Amino acid sequence: MEFDGLFPLTGPGGVGTAAPSGAESGFTRPAADSPLPVRMRPANLDELVGQQHLLAPGAPLRQLVTGTTPMSVILWGPPGTGKTTIAHLVAAATDRKFVAMSALTAGVKDVRAVIDTARRERRAGGPPTVLFIDEVHRFSKTQQDSLLAAVEDRTVTLLAATTENPYFSVISPLLSRCVLLTLQALDEEDVRRLVRRAVTDERGLGGAVTLSAQAEEHLVRLAGGDVRKALTALEAAAGSAEAQGATEIDLATAEKAVDVAAVRYDRDGDAHYDIISAFIKSMRGSDPDAALHWLARMLVAGEDPRFIARRLVIFASEDVGMADPQALLVATAAAQAVQSVGLPEAQLNLAQAVVHLATAPKSNSVTTAISAAIADVRAGRGGAVPAALRDAHYSGSRGLGHGKGYRYPHDDPRGVVRQQYVPDDLIGADYYAPTDHGAERAVSERLPRLRRIVRGGPPAAPAQHDDSGPAAGEDQP
Repeated sequence: MEFDGLFPLTGPGGVGTAAPSGAESGFTRPAADSPLPVRMRPANLDELVGQQHLLAPGAPLRQLVTGTTPMSVILWGPPGTGKTTIAHLVAAATDRKFVAMSALTAGVKDVRAVIDTARRERRAGGPPTVLFIDEVHRFSKTQQDSLLAAVEDRTVTLLAATTENPYFSVISPLLSRCVLLTLQALDEEDVRRLVRRAVTDERGLGGAVTLSAQAEEHLVRLAGGDVRKALTALEAAAGSAEAQGATEIDLATAEKAVDVAAVRYDRDGDAHYDIISAFIKSMRGSDPDAALHWLARMLVAGEDPRFIARRLVIFASEDVGMADPQALLVATAAAQAVQSVGLPEAQLNLAQAVVHLATAPKSNSVTTAISAAIADVRAGRGGAVPAALRDAHYSGSRGLGHGKGYRYPHDDPRGVVRQQYVPDDLIGADYYAPTDHGAERAVSERLPRLRRIVRGGPPAAPAQHDDSGPAAGEDQP
């Protein structure tokens, strides 16, 4: 039975036990033929790469590993960020009894058996118990409920790992009893450092092969912050090179070994900015096919999906705006899906949002409007707040004239009244100029009437819309 795909658990229900320090660890010791990620697992905190925000002196992660404070912890992070590694370090570095459990195979009966044993041993003066549960989000509400009392009275110290957002996947009572530590995806330099260590370290490849700069870049980029993925690919590439009698892993060997072509993409170079620019301009130009191509390029190259999602949210207001107000909802929903679902499934959510945005009617009127308003503010325009609009809720405000003359729009059957809402020096300023694209056409017909009522001006001529077709030389949606 495999735990986290890397080490087996022994015993019924997928439960493995480690005695206090000095005894044999419950995690199987790496053998010479163990997978490279297993052999290269850090042996102590000093070898742990990344998560610097959790490794400062006195930080919760360091306390967890050293056992200085018996606090229950939930480790939340994407695959390959070190959750299982931290469990190994806790098992090896403390004088507590360590029990490992997989939520894929264990049930309430197994949980209660561990808790009952921990309670008996505690009363007999034995060592405290650390219970490690991997994939805790796979536990049902009932299974999670079975942990509450034991965590509350510290019969066990819970160490749980999850790749899912615990605010959605872990019940609130259990979450409130634990410290939540968020592990970040490793950046490229962290992954590069670990790849280089694996090439030279005796636990890894021991210098049997070298790695070309291009091949290294490909493996690092392919990993997308998942060091396990990078080391698995490295091991496959090394085996391929050795089979060919080569002493160096070149780009072609690395590509062939992992069956993924090296996409020409540098997150910090021109290609990064060129591709995101092409992506945005393809959506702006209403070409969903081109936009999907650039999206695929970024996904295959390992671009952070959160970066892509942020660009979609911006685009929804910047280039679609009021022409399709639903576009912003679609983009923010895709961004939320990226956070709660993650890749690879979230690529579907991103693709749906891209198609929606690319095929939506376009308007930059919102962008133009806020830019013009900000320009006036920065130029010093904008006087005092009109007296009728000032806060009149505190004692003495009425004596200052605050709120005097304010007209409540809901008292008018139209829901709109004549009233000055801008400072004196901005009377008559028009920032928002709606187009007649998509849903904004209705706004462009309504806005002149609203301005006439609010400002009390003469009747405005209705907006003219030419339905005879696009002007010569122009193409319109």
